[in-house]
Amino acid sequence: MNQLNSIILEGNITRDVVFKETPHGCKVCTIPLAVNRWYKSGDGRGVEEVSYFDVEAFGKMAEYCEKRVTKGRGLRVVGRLKQSRWKGADGKNVSRVTIIAEHIEFKPQVGQRTDPSAELAGIVEATAASADEFEETEEEGAVF
Repeated sequence: MNQLNSIILEGNITRDVVFKETPHGCKVCTIPLAVNRWYKSGDGRGVEEVSYFDVEAFGKMAEYCEKRVTKGRGLRVVGRLKQSRWKGADGKNVSRVTIIAEHIEFKPQVGQRTDPSAELAGIVEATAASADEFEETEEEGAVF
């Protein structure tokens, strides 16, 4: 039985995106995403909390991102969490959690007016090439 593993994040791309290809020819795009949260502290002051996540897109979705992703652009991601584990150079166990994108939406760029239907057409294109279209092998799982 599958367990629930779903996440929705909305934030901004913080750095240049990394594009790679697995040994089997599947394109992989790693997107560094910052997500801000505001809350009031006990004394009533507003506090900003920033969390940083690596989002990975595969296949046609990665190809689509390669054309659209730029530093500072807003992004909404629907996906799942994936934990990778390995032994570090010092022999200690190391763990890393990434977001595997299943759906990506791009927010309009600041100062740029876009035709919403054109942006949605891209979303449909990227969604049609979702993460479900490929099988991940153990070898492909570690592309870092």
